[in-house]
Amino acid sequence: MNTKSTFQPQELQYLQLLAKQYPTVQAASTEIINLQAILGLPKGTEHFISDIHGEYEAFLHILNSCSGVVKEKLDELFGTTMTRAERDQLATLIYYPEEKLKLITAQGDDLKEWYRITLHRLIEVCRWAASVYTRSKVRKALPRDYAYIIDELLHVNYDEADKRDYYENIINTIIDIDQAPGFIIAVCGVIKRMAVDRLHIVGDIFDRGPRADIVMDALRGYHSVDIQWGNHDILWMGAASGSRTLVATVLANSIHYNNLEVIETGYGISLRPLSIFANEVYKDCDTHRFAVKLTGADADQYTEKDKLLSARMHKAITVILFKLEGQKVMRCPEFGMNDRLLLDKIDYAGKTVTIGDKTYPLEDCDFPTVDPTDPYALTAEESQVIDQLTASFQRSEKLQKHIRFLYSKGGLYKVFNGNLLFHGCIPMTAEGELMSFTIGGKKRAGREFLDYAQTTARRAYYDKPGSAERQFGMDFLWWLWAGRNSPIFGRDRMTTFERRLIADESAWTEPKNSYYTLYNDPAVCEAILKEFGLEGPHCHIINGHIPVKTKKGESPIKGGGKLIVIDGGFCKAYQPTSGIAGYTLIYNSKNIRIVSHQPFAGREEAILHNHDIANDSVIFERMENRVKIAETDIGLELKRQADDLRRLLEAYRSGAVTEDHKE
Repeated sequence: MNTKSTFQPQELQYLQLLAKQYPTVQAASTEIINLQAILGLPKGTEHFISDIHGEYEAFLHILNSCSGVVKEKLDELFGTTMTRAERDQLATLIYYPEEKLKLITAQGDDLKEWYRITLHRLIEVCRWAASVYTRSKVRKALPRDYAYIIDELLHVNYDEADKRDYYENIINTIIDIDQAPGFIIAVCGVIKRMAVDRLHIVGDIFDRGPRADIVMDALRGYHSVDIQWGNHDILWMGAASGSRTLVATVLANSIHYNNLEVIETGYGISLRPLSIFANEVYKDCDTHRFAVKLTGADADQYTEKDKLLSARMHKAITVILFKLEGQKVMRCPEFGMNDRLLLDKIDYAGKTVTIGDKTYPLEDCDFPTVDPTDPYALTAEESQVIDQLTASFQRSEKLQKHIRFLYSKGGLYKVFNGNLLFHGCIPMTAEGELMSFTIGGKKRAGREFLDYAQTTARRAYYDKPGSAERQFGMDFLWWLWAGRNSPIFGRDRMTTFERRLIADESAWTEPKNSYYTLYNDPAVCEAILKEFGLEGPHCHIINGHIPVKTKKGESPIKGGGKLIVIDGGFCKAYQPTSGIAGYTLIYNSKNIRIVSHQPFAGREEAILHNHDIANDSVIFERMENRVKIAETDIGLELKRQADDLRRLLEAYRSGAVTEDHKE
């Protein structure tokens, strides 16, 4: 009998490759046992954050604190043995170990007793954080310099007298040889590493706030993260890909909100070509409609000359943007956006513009670079300026690293552990049907269109420079940013032209897609989940993009609990409207809870005075039984791996694959 006949040739080829990793029956059996053990553990904690908008201090604090989970655990562990002030200090030490240690050690007191007590407490917290993982996984997460010692302390049975002496001896030696600060920093890092198993960023890392690059640096160093692209992320992805239109958009937005630090300091992109051009060409122009938004302390830092230069730069890049957008609309008729061609609708003599069937007075039509007979053509100087700026975006090494990370870890949506994550919306008609788009030569809707959109978005960055495919990819990124009912924009139109040039605010309206009304209906949410292959009582849509107006009584929970909006106003610019400073979501093995955050006083206040972000945590769904890894997406993959290894055992035992015992 041919023993190989029970295995198909393709399967046998795969098993022979698998045998290189598990060359013996014993090796394969050991891994099966390991996988089965993992399947029985509780699922790890998932942490969901959305709409960070460059607010790096608040983001890093929420990341360090796991949305308050670390502090809750300190209260649970030490509520009867430590004062509130002591627990607050310990929490701050975990969040910012290096900075807090500098303050404590600068006091000059004998710190040996403080080190001893603190190390005991940190090890206890670390033991809690590591309790839901296998010892192997914990070991892999430990910092190399202290891995053996931390592993020993985590697994010593302190109730046994001999082990207690062993434990104390390790602690005392760490202190005696002046290794306590480094060891504390290492243990705090492990606590934060183990507190969250998976981080989900549901869009909009960029724009508005000061330093999105610092947020991106933190995400690149995070152990497990996925990102659902937001409209502001797409904008920067397009700029880094070489889209002149999206470079102009990034700059217009950044100048308007006085947020140039991320461009100049964060990414090392010089705006000198634009400032020289604007000062020369727009020096005699009216720029009052392009005044930069300055608030709080910012308003006192700039001279009138600075403000005038900023307004000129803003107007110069905005006019370039209007021209480039017009070129794109004409180049891509399938986008269906001819109604956004407005430069050619200006009556310069009457100082009006006609939009649809209505004519509006213009506050400003002093455009020295616009030729009324060919309004969308760039002048030679404008073309040179935008080309230089675009080249700077493409040459920024740090920006390119960040954008590659967004592409590698990101997409327009993600299905994970029963939840559907996306930033904007699933475009729908007023009748409740999935909205279809005929872009790329085929009519698509729902998941099919989002899959197409993801693929096309990648072409903008990865296809050959200068190719038609790359150009269309860049055009499509712009459509995702501003296109009618785009899944990450979710509105009928973007009224930048109207907001800059028309006083009548009725012209500024940007009607939302019907999704934002329909998502209050549980049946609609269930239909959307089903479109993405999800059904069941614990399936949810997790959504960002539109801030929840908490101060007006709006709830982040929609559709009878099937949809949760977690954009609560991370960005300071949105907080007067939202009334809070962001929502985050925690999903562990026992429950799902939403956490609302108050504005963050700042990193310095947190370190000096142990000030945490005030938050309210509400459990809105409890699991009937504790969720095990076996019930998660990772569990399904581990089961598949175990099944493959069982087939490898069969192949070994039948002789279809030969063991490789090495001496």
